[in-house]
Amino acid sequence: MVSFGEPWPEFNDGVYYRDLLRPSDDGATLIEFYSRKYQSSAPLHGWLQRIHNKQITVNGGVVTPNTILRGGAELVYHRLPWKEPDAPHLVEILHEDDDVIALNKPSGLQVLPGGLFQQRTVLTQLQRHAGGCQEPHPVPVHRLGRGTSGILLCAKTKLAKSRLAAFFADGTSVVGVCRENDQQQKATRNITKLYRALASGIIIEDEVVIDQPIGLVKYPGVANGLYVASPSGKPAWSKVVVLERNMLNNSTLVQVEIQSGRPHQIRIHLSFIGHPLIGDPLYSTGGQPKCSDHELVDQSFAQDGGYERPEKPVPGDCGYHLHAHRVLFTHPVSNEIIEITAPLPSILRTVDVID
Repeated sequence: MVSFGEPWPEFNDGVYYRDLLRPSDDGATLIEFYSRKYQSSAPLHGWLQRIHNKQITVNGGVVTPNTILRGGAELVYHRLPWKEPDAPHLVEILHEDDDVIALNKPSGLQVLPGGLFQQRTVLTQLQRHAGGCQEPHPVPVHRLGRGTSGILLCAKTKLAKSRLAAFFADGTSVVGVCRENDQQQKATRNITKLYRALASGIIIEDEVVIDQPIGLVKYPGVANGLYVASPSGKPAWSKVVVLERNMLNNSTLVQVEIQSGRPHQIRIHLSFIGHPLIGDPLYSTGGQPKCSDHELVDQSFAQDGGYERPEKPVPGDCGYHLHAHRVLFTHPVSNEIIEITAPLPSILRTVDVID
């Protein structure tokens, strides 16, 4: 199997964030603009520190916190280089043609830039792998959690990207509709995703269908909120099939088919029925986080002015065992059915396969 990936440098290149001031913000001061619009990035004192460090410019010039802004001004904030947390750099290719590349993502590698990971991502390695010979660069068309391993589909052309993205969106949009025609829907579905997971406890039923909605709550360290089981959330559907029960270790090896693609869906759904993934640092029984003080936000800030990394677990933390094992999809150009399988980690294999 072919692998690619360059070792990560000790420090990343930093990030430049650009804003074009809207007329509605005309007359605001610089500190008002950043502390109001980006309060999830840093507290007031953090933004003051960044301005005093000359990390923010207006129309190319260094300014003060009380500088009055005018509509149309270009604001640039330079987040200084930092050492990102450790992450794998090698990625395996499971399938590749002129339109699609399917990768075997290792656990611990983030798919897209975000938070502490701006350079150590799958996207960065895809761009480096393509070099200057391909435009646009291949891009992932869906996400896997940082701690999740397995199949990640990426598009190499704009047409493939739009069609594959539509396949994923179609699967999510039909969830919540009357399921009397489930078999018909399955027959016409353009993509099927099968995962392997190790759940805590012994699941008695051989098969469980979970349709618990998933929504957002406020949570420390997660700017846009944390996804949890919520009656007021969006529809989600998972089918869990028991593969093996381990009475000695009090665990159950399962296959999970998801039709929708809500963030952290499998982790939330299995925890909702009382069987969170073994090693999951975040979700506990009921599809809720182990830390329940959703409203608590730490106002202390780090050396770069941003918030300190929260002590409480966050979605990107690893430790659980979840693997995107098989994907069947209609090729976005040729319309042929493509089936891809990612080799299983040993802990997610059944005993007969290990033996």
